[in-house]
Amino acid sequence: MTAPTPVTAPRETAGDEPVIVARGLQRRYGHGRDAFLAVDGVDLEIRRGELFGLLGTNGAGKTSTLEVLEGLARPSAGTARVLGLDPWRDRRRVRPRQGLMLQTGGFPADLTAAESLRMWTSTLSAPRPVAEVLADVDLADRAGTRISSLSGGEVRRLDLACAIAGDPEILFLDEPTTGLDPESRARAWGLIGRLKARGTTIVLTTHYLDEAESLTDRLAIMHHGRVVREGTVAEVVAGHPASIRCELPRDVGDLPALAGAVERTGARLAVSTSHLQQDLSTLLRWADDHAVTLSALDARAASLESVFLTIAEGDPR
Repeated sequence: MTAPTPVTAPRETAGDEPVIVARGLQRRYGHGRDAFLAVDGVDLEIRRGELFGLLGTNGAGKTSTLEVLEGLARPSAGTARVLGLDPWRDRRRVRPRQGLMLQTGGFPADLTAAESLRMWTSTLSAPRPVAEVLADVDLADRAGTRISSLSGGEVRRLDLACAIAGDPEILFLDEPTTGLDPESRARAWGLIGRLKARGTTIVLTTHYLDEAESLTDRLAIMHHGRVVREGTVAEVVAGHPASIRCELPRDVGDLPALAGAVERTGARLAVSTSHLQQDLSTLLRWADDHAVTLSALDARAASLESVFLTIAEGDPR
C-alpha cells in the first residue's frame, strides 16, 4: 500500500471571508412554455477554507448550481462571485485557482493513467508532479495501466487526481466517491480532509448522507431548485421531530396521551415527537401496565437522514 503523500504546504486562510457568493441565482433550460427552471433563486455564501456540502434528490438543481459557480454555465438571473470575480465572464482569471471534479471525466481509453494525468497537467499553469498526485489518490501502482483496464472506482480516483493536480484554492467535487468501494471511499475522505486542513475551500455534492455528516462544516439541502435547509448538521437537524414506530396487537384499545403527533394504521403505530424520551417512557410504562407487547419497536432521534427524507417526500414549497 502506498503511503499518502503530504498535500503540499498549508496556505493562509482568512477566517470567515466569503470566497463564493451567490445571490438570487437562477438557471433555466429551454425557452417559452417549455422552459424548465432548474435553479430557482439560490442564495449561498461559502467561506474560505470551509468544506461545504450541497445535498438534494436527483433533479434538485445541485449540478446546475455547481456548473454556474464553476464558470461552466452562465446564470439565467442573479449573480455569482468566486474569489471576488464573475466565474463566467472572468473565467480566465478564476480557472487557474480552482479544481473541478465533474460527474464524468471522459478519458481516452487507450491512454494509461499516468499519460491521461500528464495530458491534463499540461493544460495547467502550475501543475504538481504526476507521480505525486497519483500517489495521493492511491493509483501509483496503476500508473502504467490503460484507462480501459481500470475499474470504475479507479477511473473516479483519476478524476479526483485531475481536480487536485493544480493545487487549487477552491475545489469543486461533484459526487466524488460514487462507484468507490468502502476502502477507496475512506481513503478519498482522508485526502479530502487533508486538503481542507491546509486551507482549501471545498464544495461537495453527494448522495451519501454519512459522507456529508463526516466531512462538511456546513451544508445546504436543495429541493426543486431551491435551498430549503442550510447550516451545520446540528443546525439543520435542530427542531426536526424524532420518531417512534412499533406494531401493536389489533385488539388494543386507547393509547396513552403522548406529546407528539400519533398516527395509527391498523397494527402500526407511528409517533412524531419533539419529546422523544418523555413519549417513549410513557408508551413503555403503558405497555407494561397493560401487558402489551410493542413489536418491531424503533425509536430514533432526528438525523440528517430523517430531515432529508422528509424534505424529499414533502411539498416542494
